[in-house]
Amino acid sequence: MLGVFSSSIVSPPEELVAAGSRTPSPKIKAAALVKRFLDNNSSAVSIQIGDDAQLAYTHHNQSPLKPRSFAVKDDIFCLFEGALDNLGSLNQQYGLGKSGNEVVLVIEAYKALRDRAPYPPNHVVAHLDGNFAFIVFDKSTSTLFLAADQFGKVPLYWGITADGNVAFADDADLLKGACGKSLASFPQGCFYSTAVGGLRSYENPKNKITAVPATEEEIWGAKFMVEEPAVFAAATK
Repeated sequence: MLGVFSSSIVSPPEELVAAGSRTPSPKIKAAALVKRFLDNNSSAVSIQIGDDAQLAYTHHNQSPLKPRSFAVKDDIFCLFEGALDNLGSLNQQYGLGKSGNEVVLVIEAYKALRDRAPYPPNHVVAHLDGNFAFIVFDKSTSTLFLAADQFGKVPLYWGITADGNVAFADDADLLKGACGKSLASFPQGCFYSTAVGGLRSYENPKNKITAVPATEEEIWGAKFMVEEPAVFAAATK
């Protein structure tokens, strides 16, 4: 799956901008990235959303245990890859029927988050039990919301194209060829929301996320990590 968003939607992460400047490498523009995805994946589907967002996906070569799905409802677009172990109970929680699938569930969960403010976004994602990565774009508010599971079972990567768009995909090689060193693995157990101002851990929402510059030999430009909370041991005699 692939999601590409202009800088008017997503501010390019400073750490990835710096990585691309530190080690210049070939990049391509967002339109060329989407074309490359469509050319390389049979039966791929692309959805243009206004002037600033584009989603694309394919069922080709997907894992039967981690299928990809797409849905749109009330101007909310969602790409989902993976499977939720607690889908049944979540469908009940959000008032969906037994036939509701993961991608529809995530849309309903996002709507609850958006419409019941202040509802902590980390609560929404923390309730998802399974292997997953998803991208939600709300056209009505130009809001991007995405997340990856806590164990990184469904890979997710992000990078910056030659024209400054931010791209998210489950294929590292695809983004490597488009974003050069302005590329990183999306940190597991985290979500990104333009509504709350960027990258957060949903497992440890109070913990800061830092980016460590990668070495020249690595394909990544940086590695994003959730800092461990400071532990103070009481002195004993």
